[in-house]
Amino acid sequence: MPDKIKKEESTTPSSVKKETPVALKGMKDLIDDEYYAFQGLFEKAQEIAVYYGFTPIETPILEREDVFISAIGEGTDIVDKEMYTFRSKGGEKIAVRPEYTAGVMRAYLEHGMMNLPQPLMLYSYGPTFRHDNPQRGRWRQFRQFNLEIIGTNKSIADALIIRTLITILEEYGFSDLIVDINSMGDIETRPQFIKELTNYYKKHIANMCTDCNERLKTNPLRLLDCKKEECQVYKENAPSFLAHLSSGAKAHFKEVLQYLEEMGIPYRINNSLVRGQSYYTRTVFEVIKTDIDENGKEKEITITGGGRYDNLAKMMGSKKDIPSIGTGMSMERIMMFPECKKLMPRIMKPAKVYFIQLGLEAKLKSLCVMEVLRKARIPIKQSLSKDSLGVQLALAEKMEIPYCIIFGQMEAMNNSVIVRNMSTHSQDTVKIDALSDYIKHLK
Repeated sequence: MPDKIKKEESTTPSSVKKETPVALKGMKDLIDDEYYAFQGLFEKAQEIAVYYGFTPIETPILEREDVFISAIGEGTDIVDKEMYTFRSKGGEKIAVRPEYTAGVMRAYLEHGMMNLPQPLMLYSYGPTFRHDNPQRGRWRQFRQFNLEIIGTNKSIADALIIRTLITILEEYGFSDLIVDINSMGDIETRPQFIKELTNYYKKHIANMCTDCNERLKTNPLRLLDCKKEECQVYKENAPSFLAHLSSGAKAHFKEVLQYLEEMGIPYRINNSLVRGQSYYTRTVFEVIKTDIDENGKEKEITITGGGRYDNLAKMMGSKKDIPSIGTGMSMERIMMFPECKKLMPRIMKPAKVYFIQLGLEAKLKSLCVMEVLRKARIPIKQSLSKDSLGVQLALAEKMEIPYCIIFGQMEAMNNSVIVRNMSTHSQDTVKIDALSDYIKHLK
């Protein structure tokens, strides 16, 4: 009996050892410098977007599921495999944002933005979520920067989106970029192309991957987007979109290429280029860079892409089409490239001063001294928990901070501080009301 009681006691909840909680797979914490790295990239993209005339929009992370299903389309990887969905307490089918464009178009329609002067040029930034296979540069939660031009079918809008995107990437440190570009034609001419594409791939289906077998039934355009090695050979002789373009689509595509040539942006026409979402029409593009693999051979890597979505509004319930084009890039993917600069956000200024507080009297008044420095826009470093002068000086030296403010009991009584030069070890006593001016004049 005692043994039985002992066994039961050992299995009570209070005796079970809990494991340390960890982040969900494919999601990560951003701490200190890594947080600022993302903020720096966003601020640079935002700055360039604003100079080109874009204005901000922020849409909710949660949308009704049909916003994305009607826009992105069934038969796409995002909808079929990657979208996080759940039912709300009220029974609504909810999706966690997998991309920006559908939500931006929903906001455009909901708020009657078509009544504003057109086109609208919008940028957005924030987290997006896809239940993808986590790998280098690809996370289940990732931050995306988006550009949209809504309400014009003019080819100059296509060129401006590409120009803005290339400018952002060049400011990030990328060079020698090339734009792969194609036209997916009009919605009216597409059925004939899909019929021809389907008939072509039916001849080879026995030798193709299982995903392409399914795509042939549900979304034949995705056959051209397959990355599996066994399917690449069939792309070379597949039907070309360019051979099925209407006269209007041909003229539009030609104008886009003329803009790229005029701006000196290198490009190449890629007949097999399609984008994964169902809403794309006419112009689609990807930005490519050349890299060297582990065997010393050149390989091409897609950084990001985008395209025109002239029919998206009608797919989402609008009575008429609203011609538009957009692009989006994952910041996590951008940061995986070694040439990506570490851009510090504007809020970050290197600390010029390490603030040392010694004793209770000084600590009681130290927050007032900090406020004097904050109002003067002087950033500081400090260690609130340390009491030793030697330890705090050592920390300042390790951080390579050029000056220390020493605030002890005597200084607290005299409303002054000691400012120490960490290079020369010289120091001055300065009144608190003169401190900000003194610090600003230090080299």
